[in-house]
Amino acid sequence: MPRVVHLLALGIFAMVTSEFVVAGLMPQMAAGLHVTIPEIGYLITAFAAAMAVGGPLLTVLMLRLRPKPALMALFAVFLVGNVLAATATGYDVMLAARVITGAASQAFFGVALSVTSAVVAPDLRGRATATVLNGLMLGTLLGLPLATFIGEHLGWRAAFWGIAALTVVAAAGTVAGVPRLDRVNGDGGVRAELRSVARPKLWLVLSTSTFAIGATFAMFSYVNPILTEVTGFAPTTVPLLLIAYGVATLVGNHVVGQFADRHALPALVVGLGLNALFLTGFALFAHVDVLAVAGLLGIGLVGVTMNPALVTRVQRAGDTGPLVNTVHGSFITLGIIIGSWLGGLLITDHGLRAPLWLGAGLAVLGLVSLVPDLRRVARRPALRHRV
Repeated sequence: MPRVVHLLALGIFAMVTSEFVVAGLMPQMAAGLHVTIPEIGYLITAFAAAMAVGGPLLTVLMLRLRPKPALMALFAVFLVGNVLAATATGYDVMLAARVITGAASQAFFGVALSVTSAVVAPDLRGRATATVLNGLMLGTLLGLPLATFIGEHLGWRAAFWGIAALTVVAAAGTVAGVPRLDRVNGDGGVRAELRSVARPKLWLVLSTSTFAIGATFAMFSYVNPILTEVTGFAPTTVPLLLIAYGVATLVGNHVVGQFADRHALPALVVGLGLNALFLTGFALFAHVDVLAVAGLLGIGLVGVTMNPALVTRVQRAGDTGPLVNTVHGSFITLGIIIGSWLGGLLITDHGLRAPLWLGAGLAVLGLVSLVPDLRRVARRPALRHRV
């Protein structure tokens, strides 16, 4: 695997750590900015909204730049956002900082995945995508706990300064290790990118990503209270379980990456089917500690780890350009919003198991969205080796 792929993973690690850091520092930030916990929660919503809407818009501005300068420009915007967060004197400034970093993060994902596709052979793209997305898995597994630890011991501002420093390191590595590329999509240009995004088939493919990721985040958004209030684990045990979940995502991401190039569609069928079963089992047996942990780890193996196969399928339906990849990221973010928002609404009337049932339903909808491709393959057996 080219060194550049690992450097891009480092950049994504920094972005993901910044995305989740607010969730780990809510009480400290609320006290420091003199606002309520729910208002700090709105910063997470603002970051997600900026990713979904601002990311594609920022990517369009980057399309006239070569990939390497585009990456550096996005690092600069992201760095400005984190420095602004570290020095924020009030809630409004912090809100602006989160919008800036959210848009830059999503656009960086899009450009990074396009560069990854450009620097490896076509039959290695799935594995290369899995390697880049290890930055996402590690950001959840290591970045969030580390930023939270720094914030608790050195203050919440120190966590943002740490992310800013990591951004500088990742940017320096990108300068040294990313080759000069004229473009990352065969046709190139803004119009070609917009035509790719406008393809009706692509939108159906993108919906699969929304359902697949939404299914997992319906569970993950409320996993702490589910494990403590329904399963009965002590609060001190939950971080250990989340570390085990993070390890499961790393393993699953690696395995899916091995199949994504030649068997993306079968991988998604198996993954979504298993995720529906694990979520259903978790919902039914959340009160049994051993079975609850088995469900949690199973979801870790086949949940967000579908990303390499999802990315491969989207690129085949669209192209490998930055805008297609960024819009894909927006549909993934939409899944996160749907899973967490609907899950929260359902808890009020149906209890803490409700998000698990919601997740199972979303996974089934993801399977349904695969039906047109499955029918096409059934009609044309000669294409099976390409899906």
